[in-house]
Amino acid sequence: MTNPRMMTLPDLAFTAISSSWVAENGTSGPMEETCIFNEEFKFILLPVSYGAVCVVGLLLNSCSLWLFLFRMRPWNATTTYMFNLAVSDTLYVLSLPTLVYYYADRNNWPFGEWLCKIVRFLFYANLYSSILFLACISIHRYIGICHPIRSLRWVKTRHARLVCLGVWLVVTLCLIPNLVFVTISVKGNNTLCHDTTKPEEFDHYVHYSSAMMALLFGIPFLVVVVCYCLMAKRLWSPQPLGGSRQTLPSYKRRSIKMILVVLSVFAISFVPFHITRTIYYASRHLKASCYTLNIVNVTYKITRPLASANSCIDPVLYFLAGDMYRGRLHRALFKMPKSKQALSTSTVVSQFRESSLPAQRRNSFCLRGISSHAQNSRGESR
Repeated sequence: MTNPRMMTLPDLAFTAISSSWVAENGTSGPMEETCIFNEEFKFILLPVSYGAVCVVGLLLNSCSLWLFLFRMRPWNATTTYMFNLAVSDTLYVLSLPTLVYYYADRNNWPFGEWLCKIVRFLFYANLYSSILFLACISIHRYIGICHPIRSLRWVKTRHARLVCLGVWLVVTLCLIPNLVFVTISVKGNNTLCHDTTKPEEFDHYVHYSSAMMALLFGIPFLVVVVCYCLMAKRLWSPQPLGGSRQTLPSYKRRSIKMILVVLSVFAISFVPFHITRTIYYASRHLKASCYTLNIVNVTYKITRPLASANSCIDPVLYFLAGDMYRGRLHRALFKMPKSKQALSTSTVVSQFRESSLPAQRRNSFCLRGISSHAQNSRGESR
């Protein structure tokens, strides 16, 4: 096999690691030997993928924000978390046109240093706020399913608002150093917008980035996995009134769908990105072989668009999380008559209440409803 260190290939398709590749990625420790990197795929993959995420994500999240603001008042705790998640996704997709231009113009940033800092900040702010809001939704559902009585006291809209405010504050404070690290530099005729930092600060950036990954990804991911394992155990347990596992109630099926969607977001967007980024930083820090660096570089670049794709996957969570969002979306699209809207709304509310109560209270709730209905019928007959 040909040694990558000895390859002599056209300069148009390949870039030496000691020059523009190092400058763009902000790696430290200049290599004594020339290592050739194939970066051409990046100038096609990233503009196309970021452009697709921008269009699809802006369309879906704008629709979601409109529904949350004008069709789903008043909000409950889950809606509050989802609205903040949609705001985070929308802010990020609005920054993507600048990155589309940057990579389409082959690493040339004409927008100034502060916009470079803001765009890189918005990527990580969306990444980690999305993780934290999904963790909040997971904890909320866990309490509602596994501790339904306590959820009546713990899970309130005002509590959700305070939690969301705390999430934004934590993410902002943790990412302030990122505004300091990120910078631009001139290389030949191009101005580079660093994804990490300048070469001499790369070691410090690796330590900072590792701490942020453990705090804002590792701990929330562990919480999500534990919550969903406990939820799955409860949802898959036999019915208290002799029901079978094969005939799950509708609210249990919706909860299982939500579990699958959230875990899919982590499996597609968050986990691969953090794994490949860790390997990428470690390879650069430990000065791995040129062949290894080529593989790690390509893999890391591929997972960056996957991390951005969570902005398009999150609206699927809103659609599957409950009947209210689906019902309001259906009425907005198809203009359901008011009489059917009122009937549909009452059905959604009753289903929500039924799914939020334990089995014994649901039974008594249903019996009281039947008794009340019978009394009303007798009164009307008189």
